Amino acid sequence: MNLLKEFSLDDKCSYIADLKQTTHYKVIDDCDAVQCQELIERGYRRFGKMYFRPICAHCDECKSIKIDVKNFKFSKSQKRVIKKASFIKSYIQTPSMTQEHLDLFEKYHLYMKEKKEWDYNKTDPQSYYSSFVNGHNGFGYEILYYDEDKLIGVDLIDILQDGISSIYFYYDPDYSKYGLGKLSLLYQIKFAATQNKEWIYLGYYVKGCSSLSYKADYRPFLTLKGRPKEDEEFNWV
Repeated sequence: MNLLKEFSLDDKCSYIADLKQTTHYKVIDDCDAVQCQELIERGYRRFGKMYFRPICAHCDECKSIKIDVKNFKFSKSQKRVIKKASFIKSYIQTPSMTQEHLDLFEKYHLYMKEKKEWDYNKTDPQSYYSSFVNGHNGFGYEILYYDEDKLIGVDLIDILQDGISSIYFYYDPDYSKYGLGKLSLLYQIKFAATQNKEWIYLGYYVKGCSSLSYKADYRPFLTLKGRPKEDEEFNWV
């Protein structure tokens, strides 16, 4: 593992209105799956070669959360989501970037700008490659969702020693009625079970933030206590 850069930045909070956030970043070259897991287990997320986590001094609302795969039971409504989308096919491969990816990414974010007032910046190939293709290092994958030959969803994940780290999912809003966000997570759980993985690392749960609070619906789950350093033990409770 080659640490290229390490720094912290202050900005407006992405999840809670009228608050500031402080984020710690590490830019790492040649990070392998074991080293990635050590960071994920301590509350970091990965986009490309960038690993980051919140370190806000006066707020700990961002809770790292992971789903207990072995004890997860699919509810009737979750089974209906899977059944309704039975015509959709999925394929897993190493991350890639095509014009289809870029067009779908753009379409999704324009939709979320209107639906949830997300900040919007036009997609460019360099940014996409840096965030979702670069740095996968043999453990990063994408799950592609198709309706026949039409790409309708892309799920970016890391496959780690004991689980799957969910990075980012985007989809065609024309297929919103099929609950593709829910579907992708349910497929992750099913896939993890077939691979004897124990956990789905879901990033951050923030109570009251609609974009993140849904994660508490997938039980049982554990949350990370505190912000352990890399030489400290972690404790999920």
